[in-house]
Amino acid sequence: MIKISPSVLTADFLTLAKDIEKLEAAGVDMLHLDVMDGEFVPNISFGNPIIKSIKEHTKLPLDVHLMIDRPHRYIDEFAKYADYLSFHYEAGSDNEVTLKRIRDLGVKSAIVIKPCTQPEEIFGLLPLCDMVLVMSVEPGFGGQKFMPSALDKLSKLQVEIKRQNLKVLLEVDGGINAETAPLAVKAGADVLVAGNYIFSADDMVKRVSEIKSL
Repeated sequence: MIKISPSVLTADFLTLAKDIEKLEAAGVDMLHLDVMDGEFVPNISFGNPIIKSIKEHTKLPLDVHLMIDRPHRYIDEFAKYADYLSFHYEAGSDNEVTLKRIRDLGVKSAIVIKPCTQPEEIFGLLPLCDMVLVMSVEPGFGGQKFMPSALDKLSKLQVEIKRQNLKVLLEVDGGINAETAPLAVKAGADVLVAGNYIFSADDMVKRVSEIKSL
């Protein structure tokens, strides 16, 4: 079953509580929370206080995506509220140590690759991952167009995960809509992150149902 993880990056934060209730009713599987520091990516979003508030008002798992420099510095703090905690392969951490630390804290570990990174670079890290996130846009801004190169990466990762006999979810983030979602699923995606496509809809419940039925 394909999982949907709406990204709150493009949400209206003044109505976020009500919107989360609508998403819960629509049957989404988790919430995707993009943490940006203005260094690793050229934008700033929100931090742990917002994530803590969301955690207190929903039973949905929180899929926390750290787009921050040297993420190992903050793993312990974000692990307090995350169910999945992902960080970028390119962010300048000791990736093996960081993935192990996330699991030691009782959180599902995930690593993220940017469009410029080849999937083969993280094959050795797959045994330490519960999920891999493939960016299908450049990280840092919502509303970008899907980059087809992500499809080949998903396919290669799916093959390698099966070769290593692992249980690792494949997530894709960026430009997911009615046209790109089926392509991503066919290429191997298990989790679809959709932000603007869901939160810009007049009827979010209907939009989620449309994705699930594709």
